[in-house]
Amino acid sequence: MTRRDGRNPLGWLTDELAGLQSQGLLRHRRERTGPQGVQVRVDGQDLLNFASNDYLGLAADPRLPDAVRQSLEQTGWGSGASPLVSGYATWHRRLEERLAEFKGTEAALVFPSGFAANLGTIAALAGPGDVVFGDHANHASLIDGCRLSGARFRTWPRGRLDRLADLLQREPARRRLIVTDTLFSMDGDVANLRELADLAERFEAMLIVDEAHASGVLGAQGRGAAESQGVEHRVDVSVGTLSKAFGAVGGFVAGSRTLIDWLVNRARSYLFSTALPEANAAAACIALEIAQAEPHRRTALLDRSARLRAQLVSAGWDIGQSTSQIIPILLGDPARAVDLSARLTQAGIWAPAIRPPSVPQGTSRLRLSLSSLHTDAMLDQLLQALANAPTA
Repeated sequence: MTRRDGRNPLGWLTDELAGLQSQGLLRHRRERTGPQGVQVRVDGQDLLNFASNDYLGLAADPRLPDAVRQSLEQTGWGSGASPLVSGYATWHRRLEERLAEFKGTEAALVFPSGFAANLGTIAALAGPGDVVFGDHANHASLIDGCRLSGARFRTWPRGRLDRLADLLQREPARRRLIVTDTLFSMDGDVANLRELADLAERFEAMLIVDEAHASGVLGAQGRGAAESQGVEHRVDVSVGTLSKAFGAVGGFVAGSRTLIDWLVNRARSYLFSTALPEANAAAACIALEIAQAEPHRRTALLDRSARLRAQLVSAGWDIGQSTSQIIPILLGDPARAVDLSARLTQAGIWAPAIRPPSVPQGTSRLRLSLSSLHTDAMLDQLLQALANAPTA
C-alpha cells in the first residue's frame, strides 16, 4: 500500500520475493478439498498423499468428528477466554488427565499448539543467567523457545554429543537445560536419549524432549522415543502434539505436578492464549483411546516404513539416516527438489519439496511421510513414479 506521500514502506518485499523466486525458494500454498487422508484432492487433482503427519490415519477417522458433534451439542464451539480466565472447561481437564495417564506422569497441560508448548515451556524454565543447549537440527519451535527465553543459547552439531559434553563443561550457569527433538521431523532419525539423559544427570541439567513426531508411533505403548529407549523416568519435561499421530489440534506437556503447576503460572503461551475448543479436546480423547486400543496401526506404519526405506536405498536414493516413518530423499539443490516434486505430482503423488530455511543450505529434499493407511500397492505406486527419475 502506498501512503499519501508516495512512499511504500513495504515496497522492499517485492524485490525479496523475486529473490526467493530466482533461488527456487518461493513457496505457494496449495488447496486441499475434502478430508485429510492417504488419498487427497489438491488444486482439483486427485493425489496419493505422502505429505501428511497423520501417522495413524486418525485425522479423518469418523469416530473423531462423532466426538466433536456430541461435544458441540453440550459445549458449543468457542472457549471464550484463556484458561485462567474462563476458558478452562471439563473436556480440557479430561484430556489432560488422559494424557497424563497415557504418558505415565503425574500431570499434563494442553497448549494451543505444539509450537506454543515449546515456546512457553522453555521460557518458563530458563531466563537471563541460565543457559540452554539445543541440537542444531531441532524444530524451529524449540530453537525459538531457546532464543526467546533470554538465556544463553548454545547448540551442538547433530549426533555430536561429545560437543555437548564440552559445552556443558565450559558453560556454568544458575540453571541449565538440554533441549532436543526425539524423532527429527526432516531427517527421520532418532536422538540418543540414553546418552543425553546421562549428560543431564552428570552435569545437573534439566532434560526437555519434544516427542511431537514420535508420540503414538514409537515405544511398546506408543508413548514415544523415550519409552522405546527406556528412559522415560529420566526425562524431566516431555512435550508432545495432538496434531500429528492423534489427528486433532494442540500441544501438551507431561511431567510432575509441580512442573505443570509452574507452567500454569508462568508459561506465557498458555496464560495469554484462548483455550482450544472443548470439542477438539473431546476428539483428542477419542484419538488417544483408538491409538492405545489399536496398536496394529503403528505396527503397520513401522513395517511399511522399513520396507520403503530398504527399497529406496536399493534404487539408489539417498535417505540419510532415517529409521522411521519420515523418509527424506536428499537432493541438495532446491531446483532439483522442486522438479522431482512436480514430476511426482504429474504421476499422481503428493510429495512437496522441502528447501531452506526449513532445512540447511545444500540439503533440499523431498520429505516422504507415511501413514498406517498406506498400502503396499500405494508404496509400489510411489516407487514406480520414482523409477524414471535420476537419482544423482
